[in-house]
Amino acid sequence: MTELLTPLLNGDRRALSRAITLIESTRADHREDAITLLSQLPDRQALRIGLSGTPGVGKSTFIEAFGTLLTEKGLKVAVLAVDPSSARSGGSILGDKTRMEQLSRNPNAFIRPSPSRAELGGVARRTREAIRLCEAAGFDVVLIETVGVGQSETLVAEMSDLFILLLAPAGGDELQGVKRGIMEMADLILVNKADGDLLPTARRTVADYAGALRLLRKRPQDPENFPLAHAVSAATGDGLEQAWDEMRHLTGWRRAHGHFDATRARQARYWFQAEVRAGLLSRLDTPEARARLAELGEAVAHGKAAPGVAAAEMLDWLNG
Repeated sequence: MTELLTPLLNGDRRALSRAITLIESTRADHREDAITLLSQLPDRQALRIGLSGTPGVGKSTFIEAFGTLLTEKGLKVAVLAVDPSSARSGGSILGDKTRMEQLSRNPNAFIRPSPSRAELGGVARRTREAIRLCEAAGFDVVLIETVGVGQSETLVAEMSDLFILLLAPAGGDELQGVKRGIMEMADLILVNKADGDLLPTARRTVADYAGALRLLRKRPQDPENFPLAHAVSAATGDGLEQAWDEMRHLTGWRRAHGHFDATRARQARYWFQAEVRAGLLSRLDTPEARARLAELGEAVAHGKAAPGVAAAEMLDWLNG
């Protein structure tokens, strides 16, 4: 661990890659090493920005343009891109580096694609731990790009300081905007591709969502006029500077009013409980547990036991 920890804390990107590979491993011995490594990390903080949106909205193009803007300001940027895994083969393309060719060559940027491995919520199971590793390596901003998601995929909001929703022009009217779920979790709504022939449509879309956001109940962690909707263009760079200014303003306001630290504490508690739940479920993933589960499942399927009774028997067996 010392051979990995020391270069990691010095910002070595190869050590960071190896550390993320370690925490993503499902081997029991690797998990023990990962826990040891995580327990030795210093308390460094980066600005965590979650980015979500439907497939084809231009998330990777936006991240490359936005990440380049941040590096030009002297900031170190890490990108954790979650790629969907096949439901049949379990494989992932992991092609985000090829879509961010310019940023991937930037010495002040680090891009790490990871498979979702069928995890719900748009992120991978170990994404939050990968964020901590990036912070320990000295990055100033960590961008978390989710898989293409819909209204219910909001898990990235539980691991980020700012949650950005990226939309396409003509992505919906005011009625679409007030739908509960991902809309009410967003801190900033950015309508991408606001250039060329799509510029008038993008401006109308921004107006639609701005009106919809005014109908939502104001959140205590937001200053006046937030959340906001803006038009941006990842292709031309228009609007990116304004979006960054709004992100900094919102972050500064939350820090000054105690909401930033309170949110981080709530998120830590959430992930502690999530790890406990995942650990309990892992107790079912043993040959003995699978055999007992199959036996009781057969009894339920043939009407020899009620589902609730069989479930209670299985839990008693696990507590055994």
